[in-house]
Amino acid sequence: MAAVSLRLGDLVWGKLGRYPPWPGKIVNPPKDLKKPRGKKCFFVKFFGTEDHAWIKVEQLKPYHPHKEEMIKINKGKRFQQAVDAVEEFLRKTKGKDQASSHNSTEEKSRRNSSEERGKQSAGEEKRKASLSEGKVKKGTGEGKKRVSSVSSERGSKSPLKRAQDQSPRKRGRPPKDEKDLTIPESSTVKRVMTGTVAGFKWPPSVSEPVKDSDPHFHHFLLSQTEKPAVCYQAITKKLKVCEEETGSTSIQAADSTAVNGSITPTDKKIGFLGLGLMGSGIVSNLLKMGHTVTVWNRTAEKCDLFIQEGARLGRTPAEVVSTCDITFACVSDPKAAKDLVLGPSGVLQGIRPGKCYVDMSTVDADTVTELAQVIVSRGGRFLEAPVSGNQQLSNDGMLVILAAGDRGLYEDCSSCFQAMGKTSFFLGEVGNAAKMMLIVNMVQGSFMATIAEGLTLAQVTGQSQQTLLDILNQGQLASIFLDQKCQNILQGNFKPDFYLKYIQKDLRLAIALGDSVNHPTPMAAAANEVYKRAKALDQSDNDMSAVYRAYIH
Repeated sequence: MAAVSLRLGDLVWGKLGRYPPWPGKIVNPPKDLKKPRGKKCFFVKFFGTEDHAWIKVEQLKPYHPHKEEMIKINKGKRFQQAVDAVEEFLRKTKGKDQASSHNSTEEKSRRNSSEERGKQSAGEEKRKASLSEGKVKKGTGEGKKRVSSVSSERGSKSPLKRAQDQSPRKRGRPPKDEKDLTIPESSTVKRVMTGTVAGFKWPPSVSEPVKDSDPHFHHFLLSQTEKPAVCYQAITKKLKVCEEETGSTSIQAADSTAVNGSITPTDKKIGFLGLGLMGSGIVSNLLKMGHTVTVWNRTAEKCDLFIQEGARLGRTPAEVVSTCDITFACVSDPKAAKDLVLGPSGVLQGIRPGKCYVDMSTVDADTVTELAQVIVSRGGRFLEAPVSGNQQLSNDGMLVILAAGDRGLYEDCSSCFQAMGKTSFFLGEVGNAAKMMLIVNMVQGSFMATIAEGLTLAQVTGQSQQTLLDILNQGQLASIFLDQKCQNILQGNFKPDFYLKYIQKDLRLAIALGDSVNHPTPMAAAANEVYKRAKALDQSDNDMSAVYRAYIH
C-alpha cells in the first residue's frame, strides 16, 4: 500500500496493534503532540470510538476501495457501529456540499434581486423630485391634490419600498431597521454543520478544557507532548489528597494535567519479563511512549516483534535486571512468579542495592510477600502491581493498576503506569494489591459464569439469546464486558482475551483467601466448579467466555 498516496482528510482503514483494521480519518494532531521518529505515519481519528493514534503508512488502506473486504472479515457490533458512523459522516458531508452549492445559487439570485430593487428605488427618487417641482410651480391647491396622489402611490407599494421612501431626514443613510434586512444564514447549512460536528468529534485544542474526553488520548498527550515535564511535587500533592479522602492513593488525578503539561518517559532503563497476552500490550505501549525497554520471554521468538520496534533483548532474567533500573514482570501464576525470581539465572541473581523489581502477576498475598522479602534482602526495592483488564485493554493502554509496597518506587514508575494504564492505585503494604486483585477477578469470574448460565437457560426455555442480550444492554447491567462476552458466545468465537484457565486460577486463590480469614465465598465456589468443568472439556486455552460450553455439554 506504500504506492497509494494518502493525505490530510482522507478516510482510511487503520491497523492498530492486534485489532482488526478500523475505519478512521487522517486529521491534524494537537499542536503539542510530536510525531514518532522513524517511518512515515499519519495521525488518525477512529470512528465509533474516541481513539486517536499515529499509524504507519503501511498500516493504512484507503476506505472506499477496501470497504467491502473489511466488512466481510469483521462482524462485531462495535465495528458495524463504526462503519455506520463513517457512512453518516459521508452523508452529512455530501449534504453540506449540496447546501453550499444551493446557498451560492440563492446568493446570486439575491444579488440580482437587490440590483433590481436598486433600480426601482432610483426611479422612485426621480418621481419624488418631479413631484416637489410640481408643488412649487402649481400652488397650494394643486399641491394638495398631488400629495394625495403620492399618498395613494405609497399605499400601493410594498412595506420594503415604504421604508425606503420615509421622511427626508433619512435620505443618504441606511434606515435604522436595515439590519433586519440582513440575509440570514441558510438553515440547511446550520443543520449540516451541527450534525457533522455532533457525528464526528475532533480532538480539542490544547488550550481549551477537555470535557468528557477519552482517557486514552490523555495518555497519548502525557507521554508525547514536548512541553516540560510536570514536576513530581504536583503529582505527589494530588496523591496525598486522594489518600486522605479514600485511604488509598491513585495517580488517576495526574491525568488531568495532560492538557496543561506532560509527563515525559522516565530516563531510567526499563526491563520487562513475560510477553503473554497482557505483557505484550504493556511492552508495546511502553515503547510507543518513548521508554527504553529490554525484554525477555521464556519463548524467545515472542521477543522478535518488539526488537523490531526498538526493544533490546535480554538473554536471561538476571541479565535484564542487572542492566536495567526498573524491571517489570508479568507471568501466569504463583509457581511461574517464584521460578522467575528464584530459579536458575533468575531475577534474584541480578538484584543489587538500588535495583527495582515490579511484579505485575496476579498471585496470592503469601507468594508476593515471599518475593518481596528476598528482593529487599539483597538491597533491592519491590513493588507489586497486578493489573485489571484483558488483552484488548492492555493493547489500548487502558489497564487499571493496583500497586502496593515501596511508595517511592510507585512514584518512579509513574510514566510507565501512564503508558500502560488509565488508572493506578497505591494500596499500602505488600500483599494488599494481591488481595484486591483476587477479589476483583472473583467478581468478574462469577459474573461471567452467571452470564453463561443465563444464556443457556434462555436457550433451553425457547427464548432468544440475542433478545436477552438486547434487554441486558438496555438495563443497569449494560457494560462493554457484558456485550463482548455475550457476542463471543453468540458467535461461537472464543479466541482468548483472558484465558479461562487463569480466571479459574484466580477464583481458586480468592476462595483460599476467604478460607484464610474464615469468610464464606459460596458464589465464587459455585462458579469455580463450572470453570473446572469447562477445563475438563479442553477449554483452558480459550477465552473465559468459553465457560458457556460447560453448560451445554
